[in-house]
Amino acid sequence: MAKRIVWTAQAKAGPRGIDRAIALRILKTVARCVLTGEGNTKQLRDIQPPLIRLRVQDHRVFFRDKGDCLEISRVLHRREAYR
Repeated sequence: MAKRIVWTAQAKAGPRGIDRAIALRILKTVARCVLTGEGNTKQLRDIQPPLIRLRVQDHRVFFRDKGDCLEISRVLHRREAYR
């Protein structure tokens, strides 16, 4: 059974500010990650509770695995993601 996806208010604002084709690509990649576990993910070090980064072309999706759902906290361009 697939996990639910929960978007924070800050994360919802991310895809709205970018090109439609890229936003759709982000949504498809997040869905694929939830359904199959595939995707370029990495757990970030020294952050509690654990934060996971998913790469989608030049964008980064940051989320937490809450067990029954994934809480997406941010969607940023890579040049802004690690500041």
